[in-house]
Amino acid sequence: MRRNAGLFVAISMLSGFGSSAMSLVSGIWILDLTGSTGLAALAGLCVYAPVLAGPWLGGLLDRASRRPLVIAVNLLLAAALLTLLAVRGPGQTWVIFAVSGAYGVSYVLIDAGETALLPSALSASELGDVNGWRSSAQEGMKLVAPLAGAGLYAWQGGHAVAVLSAAMPILVAVLYRAVRLNRTPSERPTSWDHDLRTGLAVLIGQRATRVPVLLAATSIAMSGFGTAAVYAIVVAELRLPTTFLGVLAGAQGAGSILGGLVVGRFLTRRGPVAVGVAGTVLFAVGCLVRCLPWWPATVVGAVVAGIGLPWTLVAAVTAVQTHTPAALLGRVAATANTAMFGPLVLAIPLGSAAVHLGGRPPLIAAAVLCLAAAVTLRVPKPRRPEESAPLVIVGS
Repeated sequence: MRRNAGLFVAISMLSGFGSSAMSLVSGIWILDLTGSTGLAALAGLCVYAPVLAGPWLGGLLDRASRRPLVIAVNLLLAAALLTLLAVRGPGQTWVIFAVSGAYGVSYVLIDAGETALLPSALSASELGDVNGWRSSAQEGMKLVAPLAGAGLYAWQGGHAVAVLSAAMPILVAVLYRAVRLNRTPSERPTSWDHDLRTGLAVLIGQRATRVPVLLAATSIAMSGFGTAAVYAIVVAELRLPTTFLGVLAGAQGAGSILGGLVVGRFLTRRGPVAVGVAGTVLFAVGCLVRCLPWWPATVVGAVVAGIGLPWTLVAAVTAVQTHTPAALLGRVAATANTAMFGPLVLAIPLGSAAVHLGGRPPLIAAAVLCLAAAVTLRVPKPRRPEESAPLVIVGS
């Protein structure tokens, strides 16, 4: 088990390094080629848009052997990244967009696939700890990889970053092959028509998964909603240089690393619902603290929010892994990812519009919504007689 835990943490580090480096460089590369900030921003949209197709993409994981499929997706991603070597001028900008879209599809399949594989490689008691360590590893790479990617781009150009990023999924594929699986699903679904309905039915049909996923979705959406507000507070209200945003990003990243290291213990003691509630409340407190007219408070708020946000995500992922039938775990995990990250597509532009009211109102609104969600979802509703029966999925 310890061997598998180490392999999954290493996989998260390598994946996080490659994706974080390339996501930043893609936008810079497009901006240099076209001079258009709008086109540069679209690269990020290409990465996030495929998450909306998560329930259907996740169905692939329940219809094939999961490890071979995840390995194949990593190798195909490496091949896609190498096509960036063909980019020579503005006329090949479409290649960068296409690779960004391929990255987005691979995110959905690989994230859901890893979520589905972990229960086959680890005991239930280890899931919380390993999910927390994986979160810390990914957040650590978000601090290191963008700087490394930008530095390599400035030194050798986009082709060098593409080659480096392509090496990461190849190494990940090798590590996936080394994982020892203890068990595999004994049955496969038979109809594509049931992918969405089944994923949603399992996800929302039991409080143990529904509540953590809804809490994570709320917190993640509000993090996107408040992004522009943080920029406004730093630049317009505290009158600090834009480089201070890098300090806040580092502070939030440090909080996320710390939160990931300790969240496993709380999951073991209190369970995913309680940890999801605690993470949502912490994120709300971080939003409120960042409203104070004092720059050290803004840094402290970033650290607190950085602790709370991954707690909600790790709690939701662990709940899905623990309470989902093994044969359905691929599409349920992908559906959960869509539920948690899909709202960002609306939250980010809404936050950009709300910032015209000032930096503090959007952050206060985000905190109020998170606290309301935590209070509302924390208390279980009385169950109707028909809800007492175990969940049965027909036709899957």
